[in-house]
Amino acid sequence: MQKSSTCSFMYGELTDKKTIEKVRQTFDNYESNCFEVLLYKKNRTPVWFYMQIAPIRNEHEKVVLFLCTFKDITLFKQPIEDDSTKGWTKFARLTRALTNSRSVLQQLTPMNKTEVVHKHSRLAEVLQLGSDILPQYKQEAPKTPPHIILHYCAFKTTWDWVILILTFYTAIMVPYNVSFKTKQNNIAWLVLDSVVDVIFLVDIVLNFHTTFVGPGGEVISDPKLIRMNYLKTWFVIDLLSCLPYDIINAFENVDEGISSLFSSLKVVRLLRLGRVARKLDHYLEYGAAVLVLLVCVFGLVAHWLACIWYSIGDYEVIDEVTNTIQIDSWLYQLALSIGTPYRYNTSAGIWEGGPSKDSLYVSSLYFTMTSLTTIGFGNIAPTTDVEKMFSVAMMMVGSLLYATIFGNVTTIFQQMYANTNRYHEMLNNVRDFLKLYQVPKGLSERVMDYIVSTWSMSKGIDTEKVLSICPKDMRADICVHLNRKVFNEHPAFRLASDGCLRALAVEFQTIHCAPGDLIYHAGESVDALCFVVSGSLEVIQDDEVVAILGKGDVFGDIFWKETTLAHACANVRALTYCDLHIIKREALLKVLDFYTAFANSFSRNLTLTCNLRKRGWFSTANAR
Repeated sequence: MQKSSTCSFMYGELTDKKTIEKVRQTFDNYESNCFEVLLYKKNRTPVWFYMQIAPIRNEHEKVVLFLCTFKDITLFKQPIEDDSTKGWTKFARLTRALTNSRSVLQQLTPMNKTEVVHKHSRLAEVLQLGSDILPQYKQEAPKTPPHIILHYCAFKTTWDWVILILTFYTAIMVPYNVSFKTKQNNIAWLVLDSVVDVIFLVDIVLNFHTTFVGPGGEVISDPKLIRMNYLKTWFVIDLLSCLPYDIINAFENVDEGISSLFSSLKVVRLLRLGRVARKLDHYLEYGAAVLVLLVCVFGLVAHWLACIWYSIGDYEVIDEVTNTIQIDSWLYQLALSIGTPYRYNTSAGIWEGGPSKDSLYVSSLYFTMTSLTTIGFGNIAPTTDVEKMFSVAMMMVGSLLYATIFGNVTTIFQQMYANTNRYHEMLNNVRDFLKLYQVPKGLSERVMDYIVSTWSMSKGIDTEKVLSICPKDMRADICVHLNRKVFNEHPAFRLASDGCLRALAVEFQTIHCAPGDLIYHAGESVDALCFVVSGSLEVIQDDEVVAILGKGDVFGDIFWKETTLAHACANVRALTYCDLHIIKREALLKVLDFYTAFANSFSRNLTLTCNLRKRGWFSTANAR
């Protein structure tokens, strides 16, 4: 078991030198490869092996070991020496054996050379994980064709955020362009909208080549299933949303009816907001994210209603039958109030003038905002029946939005300050307790100091409650992380196995001490082993400070060597704020009884800075 993985101890005189060099380079470069190699047994009998080498990586993409498999293919090879090869040189016999083995290799590892395998599945191909011989490793990415993209890869995640931003841009610009009938004569905006359309088109192509999660939670990478799933779900909506409506409307000779039809079809793009809601669902657990999202939704609804409000006024301000201006329309009243009235052009036979589109949009947004949040100020008011009906509907929507958004805002702020309220409630309870039972002033100050300092260290988080939610394996991993300073600093834990460290970690407790707190009183039982992680402590014996303990020191008793509990021979008091990691006597003995090999190492390597069992401890007693 201590021999090299290159199997150099099995090389012989007929082992190919080039193959030996390739094996060595494969290990040096952490690569996957396979070879036919001639090796020798102890009795110098030659044996042909089909050797497969695959590096195994951990979650940090670091190679931690190599998996080498050997298949005996001697029976499929031409014998190295038989009647037909007598008198041949050894090199000639080896050459013939290599030449005759090609068909055998094809039988052992059948591969279609026309089939291209995804680069992430190369290791699976080498290991033949499709067979029943070897298991699938957790760190291996799903085996996908080369033109299929994993839906959770970094590129697809970045791309989804780009589509998300462009969808919000579409949700703002589409209602505006439809309501105000803006032809994109501005080249810059036309180019920008064309780029957005192209990106949406590329998104359709990518969706035809992106994996998805099936009903059973499995990753579906079959191209046919991916295409069928996309065609049945979002394809039609995505296709309608990427058509170049703005470019069509940009042409001057486009019929007004066709232009209006294409402008109306642009509203279909708003259905992509369904994807936005699904994407943002992962962030609803964060209060700040919800607050920003609610404000954005409120502003977006106000923007949509402003566009509708203007469309109603624009439709009613001029009577197309009589070609007269409607003086009771809010647009006519606005035009008079800002000094830009409508004028009739007798030569062209049309109405001209009126407020600019920027002024119209700002006024429409102002009216919808005031209607959604309050009851309006009257300077812009509905006068026609259609405007009044729309205003009633808008007030109903506004009341629901107002209640929903500000109700959630109240809840969010309550959650944000929940810990603070709990902290002040606890302080009030402690103060009432100290006052009720007339606790001395010095002790009261120590209690309050301890509570304040402990809260500032833990932020009010109940570690035990969090750990109780996690499964056993995860809880052990968290405990190992929390006690990593103890395990890394003390040589007594260096030879502990992973299972032993996990068993110890779940038994450790972390305590926080304020200045003046006594960890041990002289004469009380020493039932725990304490490791100082931070802070300073003093050891007082016979009213004299005999030692100062700091980071990395250990104090307690070698109770794994004793049958009785020890009585503390000194007081141990905190000088500063201290963090101690302690393990109880019963818990430590239980682990040492189960892991006997570690128990011997622990007993040899652990050195107590302070042995509270013996009065002569100050000479640094060894745990032995």
